[in-house]
Amino acid sequence: MMTDPIADMLTRIRNAVRVERTFVDVPASRVKRGIADVLKREGFIWDWQEVEAEPVAHLRLELKYGSNGERVIQTIRRMSKPGRRLYTRSKELKPVLGGLGISIISSSKGVISDREARRDNVGGEVLCEVS
Repeated sequence: MMTDPIADMLTRIRNAVRVERTFVDVPASRVKRGIADVLKREGFIWDWQEVEAEPVAHLRLELKYGSNGERVIQTIRRMSKPGRRLYTRSKELKPVLGGLGISIISSSKGVISDREARRDNVGGEVLCEVS
């Protein structure tokens, strides 16, 4: 049994980026689909798709690199953890790296980026930061 599946997803992405893989597979869940969707909307990955496999479906994320092979995802880290949840109001959300990075928030409107949370004036649990 896995204690923190979101941290496992982030670690798989981090490891795949370090060895410059073109894609990475992670076990599928609703929250992970939301995180992948936010990463795609914000331009950190090319695309993602759900791959049916036994015993569980996987999400395949196509990782994005620059024209000279530079990494688009420099850092990705878990903020809220199972032992210490981190909740934030929309007014307390600060831009990551002066707006170059994002925070991914689990809110009442689903999984959204910090920009969308500030725009819609919703807070929630800060899942991770990507820059």
